[in-house]
Amino acid sequence: MNNTYEAIAFVVYLLVVLGVGISFFIKSRKSVGGDKEYFLGGRNMNGWVAALSAGASDMSAWVLMGLPGSIYLYGMGQVWISVGLLIGTVCAWVFVAPRLRRLSMKAGDAITIPQYLTKRFQATSPVLQIICAVIFIIAYCVYAASSIVACGDLFNRVFGMDKNVAMIGATCIIVLYTFLGGFNAVCWTDFFQGMLMLAALMVTPIVACFIMNASDFAPIAQVVTEENYYNPLSGGSLNWKSISDILSGLGWGLGYFGMPHILVRYMSIRSEKEMKKSRVIGSVWTALILGMASVVGLVGHKFLGTALEAGSQSLVFITMVGEIFPALIAGILLSAILAASMSTADSQLLASSSAFASDVYKPVVRKNASDKEMLWTGRAIVCGIAVVALFIAMNPNCGGIMALVECAWAAFGSAFGPVILLSLYWKRLTFKGTVSGIVAGFLVDAVWYAFLSASTNIYEIIPGFLACLVVAVVVSLLDKEPSKEVQNLVDSAKEEI
Repeated sequence: MNNTYEAIAFVVYLLVVLGVGISFFIKSRKSVGGDKEYFLGGRNMNGWVAALSAGASDMSAWVLMGLPGSIYLYGMGQVWISVGLLIGTVCAWVFVAPRLRRLSMKAGDAITIPQYLTKRFQATSPVLQIICAVIFIIAYCVYAASSIVACGDLFNRVFGMDKNVAMIGATCIIVLYTFLGGFNAVCWTDFFQGMLMLAALMVTPIVACFIMNASDFAPIAQVVTEENYYNPLSGGSLNWKSISDILSGLGWGLGYFGMPHILVRYMSIRSEKEMKKSRVIGSVWTALILGMASVVGLVGHKFLGTALEAGSQSLVFITMVGEIFPALIAGILLSAILAASMSTADSQLLASSSAFASDVYKPVVRKNASDKEMLWTGRAIVCGIAVVALFIAMNPNCGGIMALVECAWAAFGSAFGPVILLSLYWKRLTFKGTVSGIVAGFLVDAVWYAFLSASTNIYEIIPGFLACLVVAVVVSLLDKEPSKEVQNLVDSAKEEI
């Protein structure tokens, strides 16, 4: 491939991204919105931007590398992840997004998930906010590392650049435009990146199919199709392997109820009308992305044969693009991986920094902190978390893109998913029940991941989610009933505003 044309495409893309960040930085200097403007965009996102931003911040580079790579190597048994994620997306837009937006506004105009959960109970204790912020920082360091690894793999494969140098450069760019523009910059760049991701995933397998239909087509390497490769029951029948793969795949959908960087997108939408628009756009976009990512893996199996082995299967999309398209077009399409990596990493950095600045620094460290001080504190945390994520990514034993995403996704879904749902629909939920559920879910998830995940073949989000749900309900029932005022607050979320 001609690296010059690909480099031009990448540079143009990066300049556009940085331009968006600088534009919003200039606007923010004239704004008086403070931390609400920086961390939540002033609750003024339109339907299209909110929907694609939620999707792009969710579908990180794993949807172009990790998921197609798993399907390319292991077959149809891996598509249950796509099914689970699609079900989770639709359910989150229908059952969580509208009520969370309303209740976060009524509960003291909360701008972060920990803040929302605390104000939901009209609590004065910062305990819940501190626990949430700690979990955020731990999980987001791991999650952001997966995006940084993807950037390293991309530049190493395309340009032969040293992987560590590429990861350092990508981290600096992500931090820079997150630092400059805040939530608005993140959402608008996510919007364009979401469109680019979808275009790349739709074009590549379609063109590959046309090429394969040519009479003189020959696979890049020998095609070896293992038994049950095209069977959605990976074990060939309803044995434990098939059942555990299905349960684990569907379990991915539970993560949407507790993913902070997605939930804040729901909170930022400007009106009920835009919310309804976002619901349709977000669900359709996710269905297309997941469907085409699965198709890339299956088409890649026929197009590339055994050219990629275990350990390098995540390069299936990159390799196909390089083999099919001229250099300039390939550079544009491969920018989608950069887009996916950056759209997720920036959202995670902003969500974790906002949690620390708004939920730990101000209530615990500096209660009289000004808006300007809060903004700069958040920006400093962005840099700190990015550095930690970079060190994780540079560790050769980090496990790769899919392993990092699995770990962080399960941690968030287990710790926050059940309490978010209960907080929106169950008036009897208490502050103590919420704190207990979050801690129980996170700990069970960690223990299961460390000791039981490999032997049971069950994704740790399932036992973690159940533990959080059970503990939150039991402790709440044993605890004193919430005040009438708190219960009425939950009822008020049923009304459109």
